[in-house]
Amino acid sequence: MARTSTRFQRAPQPSQSQGGRPRRGHVPDEPEEEDVADDREEDGEEDVATEKVQQEAERKARDLVRLALFHEQRRIPLRRDEISKKVLGSNSRSFNAVFATANDILKRTFGMELVELHSTSPEMDINEKEAEMLKTAGLKKKTASTGTKSYILRSVLDPALIEKASTPDAEIRELEQAENPDDNEEFAEDDNPVGTHSTGSIFAWHTADQLASVGILYVILALILVEGRTINDNDLRAILKRLQLPSNAPVPLSSQSTNQSLTIDAYLAQLTRQGYLDKHRLGTARGAPKRARAAQHGNTQAAAGAHDDSVLAAYEWRWGPRAHAEVGERAVAQFVAEFMAVRPGAEEDEEEDAVGAPADEGTQKRVQIVFKGIERAAAGAPLADVR
Repeated sequence: MARTSTRFQRAPQPSQSQGGRPRRGHVPDEPEEEDVADDREEDGEEDVATEKVQQEAERKARDLVRLALFHEQRRIPLRRDEISKKVLGSNSRSFNAVFATANDILKRTFGMELVELHSTSPEMDINEKEAEMLKTAGLKKKTASTGTKSYILRSVLDPALIEKASTPDAEIRELEQAENPDDNEEFAEDDNPVGTHSTGSIFAWHTADQLASVGILYVILALILVEGRTINDNDLRAILKRLQLPSNAPVPLSSQSTNQSLTIDAYLAQLTRQGYLDKHRLGTARGAPKRARAAQHGNTQAAAGAHDDSVLAAYEWRWGPRAHAEVGERAVAQFVAEFMAVRPGAEEDEEEDAVGAPADEGTQKRVQIVFKGIERAAAGAPLADVR
């Protein structure tokens, strides 16, 4: 009986597993609160890390803006490896993010953007005879545009805004005349007593000190364009000489430049370094057979003359990548068309109507005709805009 009662009393006792169930229902509450706290700490750490990354990217973007402005003042393209070295450091993978942020700052603050230059190289080399045949037939040799990993700054202002700001206004002109009187009657004009001190436009181009150098650059680009996008070195120098610009003619530069003026030869070399022009060596030089025959017969004078001709004829000039990205063929063609469409002797009438007066219908038609002629002269290919 004792054993039976013992077994009977032990039977209703809850087992170890049954007795733990009520307590286990309250145990998970504490780990859940700890997990939430840990998650919050991790989220906070992630937010702090993300904020640090953003601040670092913005700092590097500002550094890139300063570097780009410095290079733009010197008119020198900014290379990708220099950006990596001076801005990005070891974190070169952040280039795209830093570049986009820097462009946002440039557009909002300076009205400019950082763009990559593209080089246009012929897919195949052709000799001078084949090039002349293509030009006569109105064809253009195929080219392939590739990135150069070099960048420049260019304006993003609306051309309509620039044109409006450059248009003379009568009220602005009167205010400038009253604020800047010119006592020197020798340089005063009948309709503008202030002379060159007043134009009546928001953009005072007449006060810039780069008009001469920029004007010569645009003339050279126009000559290259109307000659089929390439011009022989001999022909270019001959035309510049007719424009009173021989090889030793001085070209005035900006007051901020190291040299106040350069010769035409030095200026062409500078435009090449800056990327506005490309100087290419032709495959076959003229006069080489003549020079060989002259040297064989001992005619040193003829050999020297043939050598000079071959050197001059061995190079040709083309637009550089910066001219394509900053100026554009259509803009230069429009500039030439508007200049040539003016009737001889009509300049005085246009000056009288310059204040807010649109061009007449006849002038607009002449501009369109000249523009189409320039497009045909440029090897028959459509004129390209900035790229």
